[in-house]
Amino acid sequence: MFTGLVEEVGQIVAVESHGSSRRLTIHAQKILTDAKIDDSVCVSGVCLTVVARSEHTFQVQAVDETLRKTTLGNLRQGNRVNLERALRPTDRLGGHFVQGHVDGVAPIVELIPQAAGKLLTLELSPELMRYVIQHGSITLDGVSLTVARVEEPRITIALIPHTLAQTTLGDRQPGDWLNVENDLLGKYVERLLVTPTGSSLKNEQLLAWGYGDSGKKM
Repeated sequence: MFTGLVEEVGQIVAVESHGSSRRLTIHAQKILTDAKIDDSVCVSGVCLTVVARSEHTFQVQAVDETLRKTTLGNLRQGNRVNLERALRPTDRLGGHFVQGHVDGVAPIVELIPQAAGKLLTLELSPELMRYVIQHGSITLDGVSLTVARVEEPRITIALIPHTLAQTTLGDRQPGDWLNVENDLLGKYVERLLVTPTGSSLKNEQLLAWGYGDSGKKM
């Protein structure tokens, strides 16, 4: 589990193909102070396991399923990536709950400079859009952000100068694709509101559970 608050930006120093998977060697500083083999690290929004490390680098392996669902298959030597270590129970939750399980990818369709920061507009697929609400949380390339505006199928997010400076979002241009993880809470709510047969909850079911308007006067 992560928070979407990027700790540092690392750099890809090597990419090796192993069958249908890829091993990435990433240069980092801050997260290596206590990183161990088998630790989870969020790499541009994707939860990966540390499989090897040295003094200044660590390695992770992305399997074919991950490469199909995320932008990691496009990474090359020299590319920068957002990095975050797993959340500890004693940490402040400054962002929101991020699993590092990418739901899909989306293209940047517009990036407008502002007096302070930029407005970033993405076009989402219906599968991603269904969990988005105005002022709700969303994770882009591992960064916890707030949705400023929803105009289906597009959403707009205000990026402050700090985010642009401290994450890879400051490098992005229209046409680039980002890893998207929807807010976990929306997925659970949807699941709970669907019956085992796959149909939506009816008013009678809600009444049986003590919710809704039974028509009785108090």
